[in-house]
Amino acid sequence: MKNFEMRRDRYELFSSFENPLVNINFLLDVPDFRPWCKARRIPVFHFFLYCVLNTVKQSDNFMYRILDGEVIKIDDFPASYTVINADDNLNYTRFEMTDQLDLFIARSLEAKRIAEASSKLINTGAGTSVREQRHNIFITSLPWLDLRAIEHPVYRHGDADIPCISWGKFGTGTDGRMVVPFSVQAHHGFVDGYHIQKLAQALDQRIASLIA
Repeated sequence: MKNFEMRRDRYELFSSFENPLVNINFLLDVPDFRPWCKARRIPVFHFFLYCVLNTVKQSDNFMYRILDGEVIKIDDFPASYTVINADDNLNYTRFEMTDQLDLFIARSLEAKRIAEASSKLINTGAGTSVREQRHNIFITSLPWLDLRAIEHPVYRHGDADIPCISWGKFGTGTDGRMVVPFSVQAHHGFVDGYHIQKLAQALDQRIASLIA
């Protein structure tokens, strides 16, 4: 929490706002991992999800939460993302995080299968404590759209401490790169635009190291 204490005054400032959220949408430029995934029969969405979540987990500013009016720092969270079920309705997945790529993808595919087969909305927070519910990252993908911006539903803005990360349709860049419409929403008391840029940079580096 030492790093947080150096920005507590920023947190107190933005926490006094009716809406303390910052939402930045941009074109993420990363190495094109699709040929690498295709050669290894790795689903590109699940590879990218693995990279995003494991990068977030190593970024302090995205791990702060609010509990009982005070700031805490979580050290882990389950993986979760949205899918469309057989009824063409939204549903949620949830599975245990891991930094082991093959295990992550196996768990992700199984969670996807369960969520797609369920007509009932899966409540991923059922049976968890208030503290455990802070251990979360909200992930949404819209692979059909050249996403330009997104606004997430918020139950109560002042309590919205869980980052929301979204992306749209993968596009081809130049010189072996690809571009991804990318959106990050987070509590401004914890995250500035600078930290979102650092997250993008770390994600770029992680992908490059994996497919090298």
